[in-house]
Amino acid sequence: MAKIIAGVGSSHVPAIGAALDNGKTEEPYWKRVFSGFEKSKQWMANTKPDVAIVVYNDHASAFSVEMIPTFALGCAAQFPPADEGWGPRPVPVLKGHPALAAHIAQSVILDEFDLTIVNKMEVDHGLTVPMNLLFGTPKEWPCPVIPLAVNVVMYPPPTGHRCYMLGKAIRKAVASYPEDLKVVIFGTGGLSHQISGPRAGLINSKWDKSFLDNLTKDPKKLTRIPHLDYRFYTVPASNTAVGHIILENRRKAASKSKRAPAAKSRQAAARKAAHRIASKGQR
Repeated sequence: MAKIIAGVGSSHVPAIGAALDNGKTEEPYWKRVFSGFEKSKQWMANTKPDVAIVVYNDHASAFSVEMIPTFALGCAAQFPPADEGWGPRPVPVLKGHPALAAHIAQSVILDEFDLTIVNKMEVDHGLTVPMNLLFGTPKEWPCPVIPLAVNVVMYPPPTGHRCYMLGKAIRKAVASYPEDLKVVIFGTGGLSHQISGPRAGLINSKWDKSFLDNLTKDPKKLTRIPHLDYRFYTVPASNTAVGHIILENRRKAASKSKRAPAAKSRQAAARKAAHRIASKGQR
């Protein structure tokens, strides 16, 4: 049976991709951003997922204002990088997993989630930048990818509660897939930001940190936040704050008779600790 083994949240600002593509990762301006992902890259290398489901938002690359699906599931065999105005990023074509994608589509649609099924789609920095940050810059990606594009660009976007319930439906779908697969879910976007307008430049890192903390402490609280209550601010990494988090499933505890005192102590500490890694781009 397939199993979701972890969730990964990561920013996907386009300037991060440009810094990668142009060899600027060691420059002082960028080094702190990229160094914050080193432990996560090692975690991903050790985890070796069989499939990644990447939930992201399209930036008018696959979909224009003429057609805006609320949820669009990529079911193709491959997904080439999109030309976002300056040529496609120099990253490998992503291989899809049509069988699992079709299974997810059938399962969630029968659970009354209306998905748009996409059999041909280019993917932009919203998907490729998080892949780079967690997998590095390989000649080919180490696992197949299933893209799930969520509209957060044009009003009305889906509510946080709707996205939360879709996540539960996807978990159910993956768990019912008969092949033994390790699946990692990516949730990508930006921490709150506004590139222009009267609030441009306003930094509210306290709100962002609270949001990240509640992904483990009280995720249902986040689903009740209305659209208009989301905050926006800008910082130098493409005028966008940068952060990420990994949520890994707990291992089942060993039987009490076999636990050594030290092991008990470590497991108790692990239960109390949220595995959270965050990095911030700063001036």
